[in-house]
Amino acid sequence: MKKIDLACIIDDDPVFVFGAKKIMELGNICKSFMVFHNGADALSSLKSIISTREKLPDFILLDINMPIMNGWEFLDEFIKIPSHKTITIYIATSSLDPLDSHKAASYSDVKNYLIKPINIEQLRQKLLEQD
Repeated sequence: MKKIDLACIIDDDPVFVFGAKKIMELGNICKSFMVFHNGADALSSLKSIISTREKLPDFILLDINMPIMNGWEFLDEFIKIPSHKTITIYIATSSLDPLDSHKAASYSDVKNYLIKPINIEQLRQKLLEQD
């Protein structure tokens, strides 16, 4: 597996964000991160990064349930951006609701649905499917 340059975590749970970053650092998966606590902030920043042609994240770990703009709302807006296809999106949620996993599968831009808590091996396996 190639090392990831930049990962984006969109999640309002500081414990999950801390853990995900640690897992990716310790697993030698990724060292650099962008973190957003809601979809609105993420969407605004990613649009700006795309328009200025700055470095985009290789993938996004996206939570579903967040304040201000949830993961579904973020996805609905993000997929309208022409350059979004270069970023792989993974849903990372604690939701065990089959409706959520079916909804995630309906988005062609969502690579996989990860149930929290995630671990190093689970993340590596999902990222390997990307290659």
